[in-house]
Amino acid sequence: MRHPHAAEAPDPSPGRAHHAAGAQHEPAPVDPARAQAIARDVGRIMLADDRAAVAAGIELLEIGPGHARMQMRVRPEFTNGHRIAHGGYIFLLADTTFAYACNSHNQRAVAASAAIEFLAPAHEGDLLTAEGREQHLSGRSGVYDIRVTDPHGRLIALFRGRSTKIRGHFVEEAT
Repeated sequence: MRHPHAAEAPDPSPGRAHHAAGAQHEPAPVDPARAQAIARDVGRIMLADDRAAVAAGIELLEIGPGHARMQMRVRPEFTNGHRIAHGGYIFLLADTTFAYACNSHNQRAVAASAAIEFLAPAHEGDLLTAEGREQHLSGRSGVYDIRVTDPHGRLIALFRGRSTKIRGHFVEEAT
């Protein structure tokens, strides 16, 4: 089964501008206030089209460049035969948070890989919070760590995702 964020077509650009002679240079620095505004716009646009997140009741609490924080309440239908939250729903929350964090720079990105460690059970009615932070971003790849906690701050899961950039942006930026 194809992962919902699986790469469609890789972006051929390596993430850096090239001079005619082939030398590379870093992109111009972005104003932090502008980067934050763009990240908020990206989050709003993504959530409007994110049927999986909406169906699961996932809420976007905060987004910034390389960062996202989201919440999801564990509903009765999210529990398994042990009467604890099914790991697939915890993964969904973490993966969704990863998606918002890695797309927050306004460069479309998808998951190249992801792994999760389940550390403690969550229960029906728990309001889970996932906080994702960019750990590394270079060229077309990024690495993001997401912590999922329960209402008491107890660590439920640790998730690590690796992203790859694809073609496109969410917000057209004036040049």
